[in-house]
Amino acid sequence: MVILIAGASGFIGARLAAACTLAGDTVICAGRRADGPGLPGTRALRLDYTAMPSAAQLEDALRGVDVVVNAVGILREHGAQTFEALHVAGPVALFTAAARAGVRRIVQVSALGAEAGAVANYHSSKHRADLALAALPVDWVIVQPSLVYGAGGTSARLFELLASLPWVPVPGRGEQRVQPVHVQDLITALITLVHSPAVVRGVVPVAGPQPLALRQFLLELRAALGLPPTRALPMPLPLMRLAAAVGDHLRGALLDRETLGMLTRGNITDPEPLARLLGRSALPVSRFVAPERRAERGVAASLRWLATLLRVSIAAMWLIAAVVSVGPYPVASSRALLTSIGIPASLAPAALYGAAGLDFVLGVLTLLPWRARWLWNAQIALVLAYTLILSARLPALWLEPFGPVAKNLPLLALLLALREMEGRR
Repeated sequence: MVILIAGASGFIGARLAAACTLAGDTVICAGRRADGPGLPGTRALRLDYTAMPSAAQLEDALRGVDVVVNAVGILREHGAQTFEALHVAGPVALFTAAARAGVRRIVQVSALGAEAGAVANYHSSKHRADLALAALPVDWVIVQPSLVYGAGGTSARLFELLASLPWVPVPGRGEQRVQPVHVQDLITALITLVHSPAVVRGVVPVAGPQPLALRQFLLELRAALGLPPTRALPMPLPLMRLAAAVGDHLRGALLDRETLGMLTRGNITDPEPLARLLGRSALPVSRFVAPERRAERGVAASLRWLATLLRVSIAAMWLIAAVVSVGPYPVASSRALLTSIGIPASLAPAALYGAAGLDFVLGVLTLLPWRARWLWNAQIALVLAYTLILSARLPALWLEPFGPVAKNLPLLALLLALREMEGRR
């Protein structure tokens, strides 16, 4: 079969493209980039939902294709990548052209909760594309997965981060109902639906074997990651909404108001449709992580929040040093310290306020969502310079019981660790 997968470089699309290739299909990987995911035996087609080709061009590209799968989806908008463009206008144009080009089957990867009256823009935009597909004179299947868990997925990163915290935070009492499905079960179901006419012109919900309270899901996921047991920490919903509102303005934030809204809404369905497609029950949460990967995934999840904690603490160090240097700590004492390390008295004020300004800038830059390697290098160089100057001019500080200079050694190690972690993110 010839199968065109829109969004073939994405979380679901890339896995589906690989599975179809293994099944012996000819796969056309359609996406914003013309190079595709680079799988052997596939060919690429540039298809950008934000800059669609004409209807005639699209029909020509689809001639000879047996099945079209739309696996394009975003959880939050950014620039031209809007829900309207990627969930509605682009897919509808693709579906319409596919029907006219003689494509015999269209599979739409929608979402559980994509229904009339949906509050979340993610769900309502998916629903509009579903309705448009259902109105076309073509064999169609709308797949509605629940929360999809798998390595590299946006949802997985959020849930692994929450599950790995010392106490697992949950909105309110954490009683929101979820029914997560492993991505491999979803891919197996999609492969079946691509090749089999068992479901014709129908909607197929895809979810895990049983509904779970959100707190139960996170605690079971924590166990699957090989992390020690802990307790759920109820978080007041107003506080969660505030954190989500801040996340709206931070690119790359895992939690925003849209995500929180979908989470608190709940997301459950009948597990039997997926079980019939698989010929077995879907994987439970306890089997989401392979035993041989538990240590690796557990450490990776913990490092996500540990890196943030380290970064915030280092930023706080610079900011506190900047404020204390020009205010609460006696300025005369600061000037005396500068002259004791060899700075002329006439230059001491400029050196004091210049150093405080540099500390403040470093603190602010460390808090920003983007961090270049040079920023960590600059902090390492500055701490190293402070350490060498104090060691040469005031060596007695090494003998102080509170270790004012000795503390620079673990600080340098932390800065080096953050530089490496941020560089490999």
